[in-house]
Amino acid sequence: MTKLLLILIVGLVFESAGVVLLKKGMNQVGTVEKISVAEGLRVLRAGVTNSQILLGVLFEGLFFASLLILMAKADISFLWPLTGLSFVFATVAAILFLQERVSLLRWAGVVLIMVGVALISYSQHQKDKEQAAPLSSSTAGSNRLQ
Repeated sequence: MTKLLLILIVGLVFESAGVVLLKKGMNQVGTVEKISVAEGLRVLRAGVTNSQILLGVLFEGLFFASLLILMAKADISFLWPLTGLSFVFATVAAILFLQERVSLLRWAGVVLIMVGVALISYSQHQKDKEQAAPLSSSTAGSNRLQ
């Protein structure tokens, strides 16, 4: 489980870095004035030549790769809710790198996400203990990520 959480944390750092870089790149591209094909093409053209956006896409791709690794190793009902921590990481990254101000209400949401992640992690811990109980100690370690 430790390796799983380490891969998750690294992936979430990649994802948060990607989001911050995409935001910085879009600040350079400029605002989207209206939703239209022409405006979409303008943003796309500007995006594929913007180093911040390209780097952001790279980091999002690294996050996706780590997510694929995690999906091969863990139950989706455990893993997917844990990706909600990306909101926590992104909030902190927005404060540190984008100088955003976060309201008390948003912080309350972040705390609720963290409580949810703690409950899901605890439920996985309980599941692992239940599965390990009937197994001998030699086979229990090979069925779980340590």
